[in-house]
Amino acid sequence: MAKIYMILGTVLGGLAVILGAFGAHGLKQLVPPETVSSYQTGVQYQMYHAFALLLIGILAERTANASFLNYAGMSFVTGVVLFSGSLYLMASLKAVNKVGISGMGIITPIGGLFFILGWCLFLIALAKR
Repeated sequence: MAKIYMILGTVLGGLAVILGAFGAHGLKQLVPPETVSSYQTGVQYQMYHAFALLLIGILAERTANASFLNYAGMSFVTGVVLFSGSLYLMASLKAVNKVGISGMGIITPIGGLFFILGWCLFLIALAKR
């Protein structure tokens, strides 16, 4: 799993740079500033958690029992998909003047809860080392 987290961290980090560039240069021509701001929040949180996944991968490689690190990594990946992904989706729908899926806004805070869970699990993993 350690290698998978390092690969995911690098892929998510690279995608964050690409998505951030699009948000800074292309998206602002298509949607209002508050939508660009929400989109950029998704990019920032994706990048933070890409670095966290790299760290988890490095630590998991050096730890005999990395179960809490693995759970933390899974939580971070889930958080990126739900939190950042929902912000990207909402911005995309707004860019093409489509109404969002009813209740889609609840996905973002659920993703945030996965981020929090991941950090708690990361703390437990470090405390058990």
